[in-house]
Amino acid sequence: MSKPRITVLVCMIIAAAASRLIPHPPNMASIAAVALFGGAYLSDKRLAFLVPLAALFLSDLVLGLYGHMEIVYGSFALVVCVGLLLRKRRSPLRIAGAALASSMLFFINTNFGVWAFGSLYPKTAAGLLTCYVAAIPFFQNTLAGDALYTAVLFGGFALAERLFPVLREPARVQTYSA
Repeated sequence: MSKPRITVLVCMIIAAAASRLIPHPPNMASIAAVALFGGAYLSDKRLAFLVPLAALFLSDLVLGLYGHMEIVYGSFALVVCVGLLLRKRRSPLRIAGAALASSMLFFINTNFGVWAFGSLYPKTAAGLLTCYVAAIPFFQNTLAGDALYTAVLFGGFALAERLFPVLREPARVQTYSA
């Protein structure tokens, strides 16, 4: 991966994660889009996980740490995995589908954590269902934030690649053996 490409990708991820520090509606944040983008574009798998997770952690240091962060970070890592699936075949439809899947994955995992480790809901199937239903009003903001930031990150980088050829991935040479 070229140095200009990785520099721009890392700066975009850090900037998007830093957007959590400006006022925004509850759950309308960049975190799932950051994880999806990192997984899709950072060619070194270690960096694909490290850069978005580190950016999230730095913003959490400023915002404040919270209980059961491991659930959020685990969900975040799973979204990076969704991004890894986009690497070879990025298209607007696939990216939109991945963003929706990421939103749902994050919603399901984090609200399960609220139910499993919190005391708000009884530890029954009905309690779990009540937890998910109570979270639905926040999910619309999650979807909107993920859609917005995914469009900005993926669209912005696609535009940057078009305008600045140095940011493009080198063409892969296919070899055939007899």
